[in-house]
Amino acid sequence: MNEVRIVLADDHNIVRAGVRALLDNIPEMRVVAETGNGREALDLIRKHKPDVVLLDIAMPELNGLEVTQIVSKEFPAIKIIILSMHKSDEYVLQALRFGAAGYLLKDTAANELELAINAVMKGEKYLAPFVSKSVIENLLTRIDIKDSKVEINKLPLEKLTSRQREILQLIAEGNSTKEIAFKLNVSIKTVEAHRKQLMDRLHIYDIAGLVRYAMKVGIISNEK
Repeated sequence: MNEVRIVLADDHNIVRAGVRALLDNIPEMRVVAETGNGREALDLIRKHKPDVVLLDIAMPELNGLEVTQIVSKEFPAIKIIILSMHKSDEYVLQALRFGAAGYLLKDTAANELELAINAVMKGEKYLAPFVSKSVIENLLTRIDIKDSKVEINKLPLEKLTSRQREILQLIAEGNSTKEIAFKLNVSIKTVEAHRKQLMDRLHIYDIAGLVRYAMKVGIISNEK
């Protein structure tokens, strides 16, 4: 097998160092770049165009699901494996719907990490062993109907546009409206309009509520 070039993104330095150490011991796999910031991860992916991206969900500025969705559209050949602490069917489903090829827990062993990378490089999906056969069948059934207009089939994050999710994350991270406008290079009025729309869509009308929601759906970590 040719060398597999990997971008690694996780905002926990210890976790990232551990995964890097595992990868360094796997023949023909090379980490070409790493970061703990979602927006930087997207820049590094665009720069290096790796074969595989190992990606955390909760990262500063741009969460892993948003990065996954953008990369899967811009570079469909790049395989994305989510590395998460969340052992939940809904997180797995969200990752798959946003374009991930695999889903692993952060405490995965070296041999499973290697299996996952080899599988996605062959065009296969790889899900952590905790995902049971019945759950996989259920997930695939739900994915088949992802284009349905019925609101009940939508996951929480799918109720928001990509821009609304981005602004939600920046709000939850404590950025002011002015700071968000600067980071996204848009006007303050545009940010205010998106904030009103996402509040109306979620029926949440205070910042504390938005922060709790962002934690619940994994946009930001509740460990910090």
